[in-house]
Amino acid sequence: QVQLVESGGGLVQAGGSLRLSCAASGRTFDSYVMGWFRQAPGKEREVVARISGSGGSTHYADSVKGRFTISRDNGKNAVYLQMNSLKPEDAAVYYCAAGRGPYYSASSTSSFDYWGQGTQVTVSS
Repeated sequence: QVQLVESGGGLVQAGGSLRLSCAASGRTFDSYVMGWFRQAPGKEREVVARISGSGGSTHYADSVKGRFTISRDNGKNAVYLQMNSLKPEDAAVYYCAAGRGPYYSASSTSSFDYWGQGTQVTVSS
């Protein structure tokens, strides 16, 4: 069982930056693929980025490539999402998720087993 708690959301102007954090419980954190997802009102939850258990492999949605960076600190049981050059269309509730399956197939919500409660990101234009 893994419990996830996100923090770091808030209101930022377009072009600004935010860093989201996700703290995880559990003793086998490095065995989980970790992902960040987001869901805007009226839209489906979409994957933003994912990272392998070791942190050696990452993947990003095309919409955030070059602007967002996912990282993890297995010693602290934490995963982060650095978001730069934020756009109004980035506004959403952002969720941290953990998956027990293989990294390379963890491309959708069904690949992840545990979810945080979400943190709101608002971007003003």
